[in-house]
Amino acid sequence: MQVLVPRSRVHTTAVVFEEPHRLALRPLAVAEPGPADVVVGVEWTGISTGTERLLLTGQMPPFPGLGYPLVPGYEAVGRIREAGPASGRVVGQRVFVPGARCFPEVRCLFGGAAAALVVPGARAMPIADGIGAEGALLALAATAHHALALPNARPPELIVGHGALGRLLARMAVALHPGHPAPVVWEKAEVRSGGAMGYQVLTPEEDPRKDYQAIIDVSGDSRLLDALIGRLGPRGEVVLAGFYERIGFDFVPAFLREATIRVSAEWQPADLAAVVEQVNGGRVRLDGIVSHHVPAAAASDAYQVAFSDPGCVKMILDWQEAA
Repeated sequence: MQVLVPRSRVHTTAVVFEEPHRLALRPLAVAEPGPADVVVGVEWTGISTGTERLLLTGQMPPFPGLGYPLVPGYEAVGRIREAGPASGRVVGQRVFVPGARCFPEVRCLFGGAAAALVVPGARAMPIADGIGAEGALLALAATAHHALALPNARPPELIVGHGALGRLLARMAVALHPGHPAPVVWEKAEVRSGGAMGYQVLTPEEDPRKDYQAIIDVSGDSRLLDALIGRLGPRGEVVLAGFYERIGFDFVPAFLREATIRVSAEWQPADLAAVVEQVNGGRVRLDGIVSHHVPAAAASDAYQVAFSDPGCVKMILDWQEAA
């Protein structure tokens, strides 16, 4: 039976990028929930070393809604504290929330790094109780699924980057294409070379192949495209699944190979639903990827570590003491 808690004005603590290079953890008012909304008490959020780095450094390319001050974050896990009668959700459910737009005082890009969120019930994806802080990885898992599920996509033979997204991509490629050889993963940082599950991690220098047909890059390094094109066989494909400031490449090597360069866009709700099913069913594992777990009160230090320490594969902020 659904239990409704009396609805009230919500206040919370949130990470706020006040301006480029200046981060604060401060109280914010939250929009009043409507009948189709839920209030989520956030337990954990992840720090994105792609989009959030660009937002904090002021290097984010023109993006809808961009401006300061803003609340970042699109990787939140928590429990529903209040559920509107038209929300379709139940108090007590653990959910994944891919960001929110509930802070009237500041911009929300992407609005999930806070102790409490108000979101439409449809945007709060129920997950198994057994999925804890690792649930913050579901947005990256959905990103990986979207790249793997592009129309006429080939199973990846090479994945560039062994961070959180690269590991999820490799695990999902192994799980979803059991009859296909496991991909090779490139990683230059030795500290990130461990943790492989059913695939091999090499440095580019250790890999002699120059006939790859399907490469997925998740490094976010816009300087790598020429090198990746040089590793393609005829009519090979490079999928760009990271986030980049600007991309360019030498035309002639791509012309000679008749190369295809594709951009994998933002994941869609169907991708998230698919990976939740895969994780709940045990086909895809999320364990062993989170490397750092700190209280949200230490957010300023956590962002510095996430952006500067190559050993930090995934940083999780714990909001349970801030609720």
